[in-house]
Amino acid sequence: MTKFLKKDQISSTWYEIDAKNAVVGRLATVVSKIIRGKNKSTYTPHMDHGDFVVVKNIEFIKFTGNKFQEKKYFRHTGHPGGIKEITPEKLSKKKPEETLKLAVKRMLPGGVLGRKQLTKLKIYSGENHPHSAQNPKIIDLKKLNKKNLVKN
Repeated sequence: MTKFLKKDQISSTWYEIDAKNAVVGRLATVVSKIIRGKNKSTYTPHMDHGDFVVVKNIEFIKFTGNKFQEKKYFRHTGHPGGIKEITPEKLSKKKPEETLKLAVKRMLPGGVLGRKQLTKLKIYSGENHPHSAQNPKIIDLKKLNKKNLVKN
């Protein structure tokens, strides 16, 4: 028999990840699993069991291969011929947190639940963040990813 938790039985914890020299895709998979709650034994796909994730030092994030210059993100203004494209190189100069946010957003379900889960992601440039009062648990990515595939 499958046991489903009620809203008042769900508890959220806070995690902190240092994104220095982390690969975008590998970091996004770790973050999306925690935000969705897939790291818990009580996971159900239709409920929000996820935890909060604080990512710091986002300006030092890496891409493998030539994706930093060649990958393109597309958006549309809504007007005819209004498709816009931008590379991660240009996007990181304007908004460094947007590359990780887009990667995580595309790993979450589309709809109300996915948008709610994305609000649990907090991304900051630099070491400091305003969530130290929540006592976040620190996740070390180097222990999770034994192979270092980043080209320097």
